[in-house]
Amino acid sequence: MNQIPMTAAGAEALREELTHLKQVKRPEIIEAIAEAREHGDLKENAEYHAAREQQGFCEGRIQEIEGKLGNAQIIDVTKIPNSGKVIFGVTVGLLNIDTDEEVSYQIVGDDEADIKNNRISVNSPIARGLIGKTVDSEVEITTPAGVVEYEIISVDHK
Repeated sequence: MNQIPMTAAGAEALREELTHLKQVKRPEIIEAIAEAREHGDLKENAEYHAAREQQGFCEGRIQEIEGKLGNAQIIDVTKIPNSGKVIFGVTVGLLNIDTDEEVSYQIVGDDEADIKNNRISVNSPIARGLIGKTVDSEVEITTPAGVVEYEIISVDHK
């Protein structure tokens, strides 16, 4: 199977979710199913069917997380010396050459991406255009709005 790149923080968040699902959510659902069974006829018991549906979603998510963690290539960028080169896990400071607007993005795995928190997927057009470049490089990124020119002003290993 293919290795899935993931930051150490992203892997920890998935482990916490997995623990919550197994130790809290799963027992709650089992209890709800048992309680619904006590109400009698299962064919017309909406509570029972809802609890069974919840159980299916929970078990599916548990399997999905276990699969991702099993195939994860966890990269802790804080342990890699900063060479000024853009790599997976770093936070990149960019200057939009046309608008003089500064922005920073952390390059993370697909599951960790959250544009509202400036975390972009390693597979996004911006990240693909930045990987391997160094501080003070000018980069042209093709976005849905057109080509945008950026200058890399910082690369932080946090």
